[in-house]
Amino acid sequence: MRCVGIALCLCVLLIRLPLQAAEPGKQQAESAGTKPSIHFLLHLPKSYGADKVKKWPVIVFLHGSGERGSDINLVKVHGPPKLVEKDPEFPFIVVSPQCPSGERWTPKILSGMLDEVVAKYSADQTRIYLTGLSMGGSGTWDWAAAEPQRFAALVPICGRGDTRTADTIKHLPMWVFHGAKDSPASVVAAEEIVKAVEKAGGKPKFTIYPDAGHDSWTMTYNNPELYKWLLEQKRPPTEPKK
Repeated sequence: MRCVGIALCLCVLLIRLPLQAAEPGKQQAESAGTKPSIHFLLHLPKSYGADKVKKWPVIVFLHGSGERGSDINLVKVHGPPKLVEKDPEFPFIVVSPQCPSGERWTPKILSGMLDEVVAKYSADQTRIYLTGLSMGGSGTWDWAAAEPQRFAALVPICGRGDTRTADTIKHLPMWVFHGAKDSPASVVAAEEIVKAVEKAGGKPKFTIYPDAGHDSWTMTYNNPELYKWLLEQKRPPTEPKK
């Protein structure tokens, strides 16, 4: 599969939580409802707030190991937080947390952050999409397994999933991406989790780029078809979290 470019943007504003009503754009924020807290970037479409009752779809993006630390600008190196800087009309709320140095993604902390975002902003909780690359791809599998009823779709990119969780997440629409020239063990791991989900009764989409190595994310996030597919996915409404 070949991908074409997409341009995406916004202005920068520094705020501290507890979250307050925000102007359209990007905020650098700190989650106050979880211990330890977590920093994240937040993109709101330019037209956010124009329609007071509109609910917006949400993309949560988990970066890879190279973007860990305390410099929030590292989060913008790849993926949606990089793309949205070029297009203020990108039609999703985009939440891009930063993992601390030496740590890995923790579903409990991420869940607390997301709870705050959906409580403070006009988020459509039936259209929350989870994606990540490398370490973030693995984090995508792990968080989905921890909260299988929370997300409308998954997009794990070059990440390792636990095949033992296949039955838990089999109902989720998912589009898995990997590069054929990535490490052999990594490619095998991707194939194994996809096969496990299929065996459990799921119907994952699986794209392997024949000429890509570990970087299978640039083509993926530059593909407008990905966002079109995401917007087609919607989970049944459930009772709001307490």
